[in-house]
Amino acid sequence: MKSVALISGGIDSFVAAASEKSRGSTVFGLTVNYKQIHNRELGSALKVGNFLNLKEHRFMDIDLSWLPSSLTDKNYVVNKQTTGIPATYVPARNTILISLALAYAEAVDADSIVIGVHSIDYSGYPDCRPEYIEAFQKLIDIGTKKTVEGGRIELRTPLILMKKFEIIQLGISLGLDFSITWSCYKGGPKACGICDSCRIRLEAFRQAGFIDPIEYEKISG
Repeated sequence: MKSVALISGGIDSFVAAASEKSRGSTVFGLTVNYKQIHNRELGSALKVGNFLNLKEHRFMDIDLSWLPSSLTDKNYVVNKQTTGIPATYVPARNTILISLALAYAEAVDADSIVIGVHSIDYSGYPDCRPEYIEAFQKLIDIGTKKTVEGGRIELRTPLILMKKFEIIQLGISLGLDFSITWSCYKGGPKACGICDSCRIRLEAFRQAGFIDPIEYEKISG
């Protein structure tokens, strides 16, 4: 088996790729620099790829900095909770990233694409829901040379029905080093500890019964 795994440098993509590798799959990694503000995660993605000893790890540059999102526009506030679709939503990001992974999968004749989305305690992102993944699978089934010639490329989401603390527990069981990951929406030398992503991460480690191994500027009470 061969799989293309989207690697962001965060916990979810790390665990998803490691889980796929534990199934015996040969994993090819794809990391996309879309001009996100918190691009420190790219260094973590490189570390994750090295840790997993991927068959190949490609880095691709695209420019989504013109899209309205707190992850691409510094004028957006990222450290406050909001209702509805959060400010951190990047329009069509997963659609773009999965499409790039699909092209890569065809190029290396992979059997699957792996992405670390999860929907149980997701933050309101429409492109992390099971119905989105199911719809994209239908597109894959009719839209590639491999699939119309009788093959299949499965869009795998091994974490989609897991809670964040369960993902951490799975990663620990797989022997992963979470100190090399990055989740913070800000790109300082230490994680800020107060943005939504940091707070979700800290709470998940608490619920999982482990101490987060990364350093924080401040831990919100």
